Amino acid sequence: MYESFFGLKEQPFSLTPNTHFYLNSQTHHQALELLLVALKNREGFIKIVGEVGTGKTLLCRMLLNSLQKPFYTAYIPNPGLSPDDLYLAVCEELEVEVEPGKGGHHLLKRLSHRLIELALEGRQVVLIIDEAQAMSEPTIEALRLLTNLETESAKLLQVVLFGQPELDDMLSKASLRQLLQRITFQQNLSPLDRNAVGQYVYHRLAQAGYNGPSLFDRRAIALLHRATGGVPRLVNILSHKALMSAYGQGNRVIKRSHVKKAIEDTQSVTMPRFSWLPVIVVGLLVAGIVPLGGWW
Repeated sequence: MYESFFGLKEQPFSLTPNTHFYLNSQTHHQALELLLVALKNREGFIKIVGEVGTGKTLLCRMLLNSLQKPFYTAYIPNPGLSPDDLYLAVCEELEVEVEPGKGGHHLLKRLSHRLIELALEGRQVVLIIDEAQAMSEPTIEALRLLTNLETESAKLLQVVLFGQPELDDMLSKASLRQLLQRITFQQNLSPLDRNAVGQYVYHRLAQAGYNGPSLFDRRAIALLHRATGGVPRLVNILSHKALMSAYGQGNRVIKRSHVKKAIEDTQSVTMPRFSWLPVIVVGLLVAGIVPLGGWW
C-alpha cells in the first residue's frame, strides 16, 4: 500500500508477532534474561505477566528461538483445554504415541516414561504455555501433577507461564496455593515509556527497510505515547493508520494530525485530554500575579 512511497520493503507495524521486529527494550530484556537464567538453573515454575498487547507472545517466541540443545521445548499457545486434552497436547509436543480413548492416568504414565527417556539423553524439557490465564482450575491442577515427575536430583519438566493479569488473580485462590508456591521466578512486562516508544517505532521502520530522515516528528511520537500508554500493539495500530493517512495526503512526514486521525479511527484508544490548568498557573506565577508562597 504505502511501502514504496516511504521507501519500505514491508509493512513495519503488522500485528503478527514477528521476531524480526523484536526490540530488546528494558522490560523485555529483563524478562528474557530472567527466563534464560532460571531455566539454565533448572528452576520449576516461571511466570511472565503482562497486559494485553505488551508483547508476551513475541517474547514467548524469542524464548523458543533462544532455547537450543540440550533444551527440548513443548509449546502450547491456547491452553483452554480439559486436563486430559492438556496431557494429549503435551504428548503431541514430546512425540509420545498414545492409544485413543485412554484417560488421564494412562497419559500421565506415558509422559513420565518419555520425560525419563529424554532425561537419560541429557535433554532438559521446558513446557511453555501462552495465554495461561485461559486455563481452568482442573487443568492447572493437572499441570501441577505433571510437574511432580522428577528424579532424586532434578525435576523432569520445567514450566513457563505467559499470561495476562487475570492469571495472578486466579493463582491467588486458596485452592491453587500449591502451584503458587512452586513459582520461583516471575516478571511483569510494563508498557514502553516515551523514549522507548520512539525507539520502538524507528526500530520497526529500520527493520522494514527505512533508512531516510526522521519519518515521525516529535509531536507525533509524543501523541502516540500518550494515546497508547506505551502498549506496543496499540502503537502498531496507530502507526500503521498514521502512515496510511500521510500517504493518502501525499505527506512524507508523519505529523501529530496524522496520529490524531488514526486515534479517531480506532475504538480501542481515545484522544488524550489536555489540561490548561498547569499552563495557566505557571503563566500567572511567571507574571507575578499569583505569589509563589500564596499558591502553595
